[in-house]
Amino acid sequence: MPLEKEFKFYLDNQQTLVAQYKGKFVVIRDCQVIGVFSDEVEAVMETSKKFELGTFLVQKVEPGTESYTQTFHSRVAFA
Repeated sequence: MPLEKEFKFYLDNQQTLVAQYKGKFVVIRDCQVIGVFSDEVEAVMETSKKFELGTFLVQKVEPGTESYTQTFHSRVAFA
């Protein structure tokens, strides 16, 4: 699975990262934080100048699971 080790690094170090970078976007590559940005688009654009897309993870640093969990809602009715 692409970027699995980078995401695991984030999860394993989430508490420390939150203490340092809460609310920022970190760029993780090869299990290292290689950049910190205030904006997600800026993080992707700047990092992609040096590294190919798909070779790094951009992750918003927040406590809990909200920063990496998505919930989808549907208006489907059941009879």
